[in-house]
This record gives sequence, structure tokens and C-alpha cells, in this order.
Amino acid sequence: MSSGKDGDTTSDTTTNNERTSRESWRKKKELEEARKAGTAPAEVDEEGRDINPHIPQYIAAAPWYVSTGRPTLKHQRPQEEKQKKYHGMDDWYQRGQKEKAASKFRKGACENCGAMTHKKKDCLERPRKLGAKYTGKDIKPDEHIQPNFSFSYDAKRDRWNGYDPDMHQAVIEDFQKIEEARRQLKTERLEAELISGNVSEAKATESDSDNDEDKYADNIDMPGTKFDAKTRGTVRNLRIREDTAKYLLNLGPDAPYYDPKTHAMRENPHADKEKLETELLYAGDNFVRHTGDVKKFAKQQLFAWEAYEHGTEIHPNVDPTKLELMYKEFQDKKKDFKKEQQSGVLEKYGGEEHLQAPP
Repeated sequence: MSSGKDGDTTSDTTTNNERTSRESWRKKKELEEARKAGTAPAEVDEEGRDINPHIPQYIAAAPWYVSTGRPTLKHQRPQEEKQKKYHGMDDWYQRGQKEKAASKFRKGACENCGAMTHKKKDCLERPRKLGAKYTGKDIKPDEHIQPNFSFSYDAKRDRWNGYDPDMHQAVIEDFQKIEEARRQLKTERLEAELISGNVSEAKATESDSDNDEDKYADNIDMPGTKFDAKTRGTVRNLRIREDTAKYLLNLGPDAPYYDPKTHAMRENPHADKEKLETELLYAGDNFVRHTGDVKKFAKQQLFAWEAYEHGTEIHPNVDPTKLELMYKEFQDKKKDFKKEQQSGVLEKYGGEEHLQAPP
């Protein structure tokens, strides 16, 4: 009887556990759905950051060997101990470094020159008849062993990495020496010409002021300028600094659109001002396209297309003069035809007196 009671107790316990696990599973699912719907607060990791409830379980669940017993996504983030560390931008190889030379031959050194950093077969010194191993003289210093740096992808390809600005001082000093020698030679040449009487003192002064090679315009090399040595002046072929950019003419919220790729602003940036477009320095690209000879050229282009459709071989780019004459002839014939048509209507129906303006 006792064994039967024990069996019933075991079955009841198993049923209660199953019921509890099902109930907890159902509550867990309801909580997940509430978190996804936004009605329940999201889970928080050990650093206080919210965990997105839409992340799948196979991503959010941590493996058993890194589990912390609480919700976390640390196992999905880069591990600091596994990240490769690189040297900084101030670390670089030392140039021209030499070690001190030894006073006597050391065991294990190069038999030819006596340096400890290589062997005889790798020695770059001139082969001696009797090496430093046997003579103990003229022992060369050891090569400086450079450190093994680890740089990132960008640092490896940085052309200025390891550059020392003090190295440029030697270039400046050489240039100054050349300039000083040039001025001295020029002074000696002018003095010799003055002594020989080939040139007067006033002319020498004028020549020195005109041919001064230190002038700004002689060595000008700026973007947007082209220096002409004959006229001694610069020719502008780009926008100068004093010109105001189109996008700065109107900075309001309703300003016209500026295309940065084509540098075009089609609408008038001064539309809010009570001025005529002809009085403005800039009234938009559309205004420029419809002023001057632009309309005339467009009409001639249209006339060339229509004439080509009717069998006339004409092209505005190939023969613009011929197109100009043909268009002018066409306009004259058009005016004459309108006059003849008007006079014919008046002769047939009368009423010419009604066309005259009243006194």
C-alpha cells in the first residue's frame, strides 16, 4: 500500500511541475509579446542598455560558457581582449641610428667586421684579408634593430607617417644660400657694367626694380589665375574671392534651389525685393537664358530644324552665317506676305478707315 501511495505522490508532483512550467512558459511568451508591442518595458543588460525585443533568441541567448545569468548581448559585441591593438601615429622607425662600436672582438660576432647583429655570410662590409676575429681591429658598430611596429591599414599607407618637419629646415637653408649667391652675383655684374660705362646708374636702378625676381606677380601660381609675362598682368578664369556665391544671395527658408553639382540656381534669389530683374546683378539662370541673343539663337535653331525637315541642308554649328542670312530672308518674306494678305483682305471687304487711330 505504501508503494502505491508513493507512486501517486510522484505522479502528482510531476503533474504540478508540468503545470507550473507550462504556466511560466505561457507568462514568458505573453511578456515577450508585450515587449514587442511596446506595452512592457524592454530587458536591460548589465550596462543599463535596453535589449531590442525583436532580436531572435538564438542571437540573444548567450552560450553556457559565457553566460552571466542575466539578459545580455555582450557575447555578440567585439571582445576587447581579442581586438588587435595598433601603434600610435607618433611611433615610427628611427633613422640614422647607430650603436657604439666594441673595443674588442666578441664571441658570436661577425668574423669579418665584428658586429653582433649579423654573421659573416650576411656581412655587407668589404671582405677583409684578415677579419676582425683575428686582428681585433676596426670593429664596426652593431646595426640598430628597429622595433616591429603594428600599424592599421590607413597608417601603413599614410605618406606623411614618420615625417619630421625639422627636416625641411635644410631645404630652406639651401634655398636661402642660393638666393644670397644670386643677389651677390647680380650686384657684382651691375657694378662691373657701371665701371665699364655700358649702363648708367639710373638705368641700373630702373633695371634692378623692373627685373626683380622677388615680385609677387612674377612667381604667381594661384588657382584661377593665369599670368601673362608680356602684359605683366593676371587673367581671371574662375570666380574670384570678392564674388558672392549664388547660394549666399538668399539664405531664407524659401530660397531657390541651388544645384551644387552644376553650380546652377534657376530661380531668382531676389524675388522678394521690389526691383526689376534688369536692375539686379544676378536674377537667376533662367533670366540669363531668356535675355540678350538667347531668344534669337533659339528661334534660329528652331528655324534650322524646320528647314531641315523641308529638305534644306543647314546646320547652325556648321554654317552659322548661312543660317543667319536664310533666317533674315525668311523674316522679310514673312513680313511681306502678311502685308499682302492684309491688303488683299482690305481690298475685298474694305474697312481701312477703321484701322487708323482716332485723332
